[in-house]
Amino acid sequence: MKQPVDIVTATFISPLGLMRLATRPQGLCGVWFEGQRHQTDAGAWPTVADHPLLQQATVQLAQYFAGQRRQFELALDLSAGTPFQQAVWQALQSLAFGQTSSYSTLSTQMGRPTAVRALSGAVARNPLSIVVPCHRVLGANGALTGYAGGLARKAALLKLEGRL
Repeated sequence: MKQPVDIVTATFISPLGLMRLATRPQGLCGVWFEGQRHQTDAGAWPTVADHPLLQQATVQLAQYFAGQRRQFELALDLSAGTPFQQAVWQALQSLAFGQTSSYSTLSTQMGRPTAVRALSGAVARNPLSIVVPCHRVLGANGALTGYAGGLARKAALLKLEGRL
């Protein structure tokens, strides 16, 4: 797939490592940990550290990590996904701070109880780590599984939210 040319990026140094943020005119379209699986290659996109939305995202992420923010208030652009992926990413946004769900429960809530594997693939390809809280989805019996940013980061995020 050809990459959009209207994306700009910035970096954020989080307590869990370096993060790359990306935005398009429509909204924030990427928040990835360095080395995260399924991360888009942002090498061709210019860095614009003073972009207003990227600055706003950086402030809100810093507040989240400091325990001062439970919900993000940012314009988002989820258009890079398929319609199914976009639906999953929208469903993830219903998981409140400190709330978790399982892949099967989320699949059932979406009216697609047999699509658990497809749902888990869409969760793994979520381009907006933390902001679209895929870290709040657990395996059966609450098992820590499947976080593209690494299970240690998933555990740290859930601990920050009082779930571990």
